[in-house]
Amino acid sequence: EGTGQIWLDEVNCTGEERDLSECRARPWGEHNCHHVEDASVECSGNSEGDQVRLVNYGSRCAGRVEVFHNKKWGTVCDDNWDLLDAEVVCRQLDCGRALSAPGGGQFGRGDGIIWMDETNCTGMESTLSACRARPWGINNCYHGEDAGVVCS
Repeated sequence: EGTGQIWLDEVNCTGEERDLSECRARPWGEHNCHHVEDASVECSGNSEGDQVRLVNYGSRCAGRVEVFHNKKWGTVCDDNWDLLDAEVVCRQLDCGRALSAPGGGQFGRGDGIIWMDETNCTGMESTLSACRARPWGINNCYHGEDAGVVCS
């Protein structure tokens, strides 16, 4: 429960609005509510598994692929790693097109957990974590198989 002024009541959005203030509602501050009726939202976008970075090259658009899951950064195994997987990473990082998808720890060996293995993107996914892969942390890899990406 919140406290203080209740600003909106009878809010009716279509889903096309860019801002909550664009939704139909009673005039600001006019309501017949109590704080036990306070609304809340839980967003799914950019969840922790959606974070990805490229490291160990000196450019944010090339390097070893690392993903954030369970409050830890980890690597991606190169088993099944190809240009379609790299394409998703480059798009997610707004780094243009994928030029190559080097494996074999070409950008150095990571340490800690290997989060993804047998990654199989179609190339259309918006995030690497949306691609098919073995369950998080389940792999038959070592860091000499860490996957990399070079974007345009």
